[in-house]
Amino acid sequence: MRCALIDRRRLLLASYNYQANLKPTDKVLEVGPGTGNLTVKILEKAKHVTAVEMDPRMAAEVIKRVQGTPEQHKLEVMIGDAIKVDFPYFEVCISNTPYQISSPLTFRLLSHRPLFRVAILMFQREFAQRLVARPGTALWSRLSANVQLYSKVDNIINVSRNDFRPPPKVESSVIRLVPIDPPPPVKFEEFDGMNRIIFSRPNKTIRGNFQAQGVMKMLEQNRRTWHAAQELMIDDTPINIIVDKVLEEVEFTETRASKMDVDDLLKLLAAFHEAGIHFS
Repeated sequence: MRCALIDRRRLLLASYNYQANLKPTDKVLEVGPGTGNLTVKILEKAKHVTAVEMDPRMAAEVIKRVQGTPEQHKLEVMIGDAIKVDFPYFEVCISNTPYQISSPLTFRLLSHRPLFRVAILMFQREFAQRLVARPGTALWSRLSANVQLYSKVDNIINVSRNDFRPPPKVESSVIRLVPIDPPPPVKFEEFDGMNRIIFSRPNKTIRGNFQAQGVMKMLEQNRRTWHAAQELMIDDTPINIIVDKVLEEVEFTETRASKMDVDDLLKLLAAFHEAGIHFS
């Protein structure tokens, strides 16, 4: 079910435009325009808007909103799945995000090149809170760390379910996401692969998470594959001994992922790589 913003929308729409700091030269990507309430406001500020809409009926409504107006030539509507369509060049992304694509859209944006300037995104509040969570808080997670590796993210405004018609079952929040430029020279699959292990039980020690069933076997397989690809000899040191040595060297044996910031995680990943251990 698609929910449309109602009475408090003027404040919210103004917040979108203000936080995006739209310029007359900006090309904007809008994901999930619905009936176009936000689209027409963006068109007043930006040079061009590409709106990606899954529902052909909604897309027709957006087009109808601007027919015969000076903004008509500034709008392109793409009908399709925002996770699959080819994005055009854009400087700003604005989205009243369909909640079922929150995570895929976030990581699609973070992997997009060239980098955009800013994204203003509405998400289900629980998801938004995890995006902006900080180390040492209850919501700091693999998602938080992965997103904050590549971007600066903060909460802009909370939106009540009563601001929609019909009201959804959940509360919402609008967040601002600014890509880190240049992005860190870290392979995402490696960073996420390590985080998948250590955040499986974030309040357990790092060493304890590496002792979980199947982890050492997977790391040994990765180790042998990597050494073979590099045409390097591999010694017979047991993988658990190598892992323990790495954790001792960086002094993270008794540390918990719930307390580690992005710099800590990058330090740990680099130490594993130095020892020939990889996660993808």
